[in-house]
Amino acid sequence: VQLQASGGGLVQAGGSLRLSCTTSGRIFSSYSVGWFRQAPGKEREFVAARDWNDSRTYYADSVKGRFTISKDNARNTVFLQMNSLQPADTAVYYCATKFGSPATMATMTPASGSWGQGTLVTVSS
Repeated sequence: VQLQASGGGLVQAGGSLRLSCTTSGRIFSSYSVGWFRQAPGKEREFVAARDWNDSRTYYADSVKGRFTISKDNARNTVFLQMNSLQPADTAVYYCATKFGSPATMATMTPASGSWGQGTLVTVSS
C-alpha cells in the first residue's frame, strides 16, 4: 500500500488546515490509518488514528478537541482537519497504516507499518 500526505502550508495561529492522505493498494479492514508529526529536532509523535473500515478514533491529548480525523470511503482518502492551530503544531505531518486498532497506532514506530511522505505545516504566531 502507498500513502501520500498533502495539504500542508503556512497558517497563522488560530487558523485551520485540512490535510489529506491518499491511499493506493488494498488496506484490510483490520487495519487502522493515522497521522503523526515530527517537529524540528524532535521525535516523531502520534497525532490521531481511526479504523480503516469502522469509525473508532483515537487522539493524542495535545490535539483532542482541535483535530478531527475522517475518511472519504469513495476516494479511500483520510483527512485530518486541524483547527485552532498553534505554533507548537508546526511539524512535518505523515500518514501511516498498520494492522490493529487505532489505539495501537499511538505506539507505532517508523520501522513498522507503511508510511507516506510528509507534508509541512507551519503555524506562525
